[in-house]
Amino acid sequence: MRKVDTMPGKVSDYMTRKLVTISPDMGVREAYFLMRDKDIRHLPVVENDELVGIISDRQLRRPNWADEAPDIEHPYLLSDDLNVGDVMVTDVITCHTYETLSKANQKVLDHNVGALPVLDKTENLVGILSAVDLLAALQDILKREKSLKKARA
Repeated sequence: MRKVDTMPGKVSDYMTRKLVTISPDMGVREAYFLMRDKDIRHLPVVENDELVGIISDRQLRRPNWADEAPDIEHPYLLSDDLNVGDVMVTDVITCHTYETLSKANQKVLDHNVGALPVLDKTENLVGILSAVDLLAALQDILKREKSLKKARA
């Protein structure tokens, strides 16, 4: 029996190529404002041209209860004393440009991550595939399916 690829296409078709990276010695406050200014939620962490981690807005967010008590000073993860290297995820789940979208999507689901740094055949970081990119791919697939159904009718 032939396996049907539920999300045809390659990672390279939908990944974000304009990559913003940071170093592990960047302060978490600076990383937070970089994410906010660039309207992104994930930053691959690179040292000596090698992927060493990833940080997301989840690691930098204040706990919900802190917003309920604005009079309480709570530095949490925006402390000037913390660097990205102190809070980044070092066991990074990645994908490759040549992988199918189905395989990448399964990694996102299996590991409960919001983005996968994308590596090329020589293991160089060349992009990032976010959950939003996967939703764009899904939307394209649904549009194609709808067009095919109309053509058959």
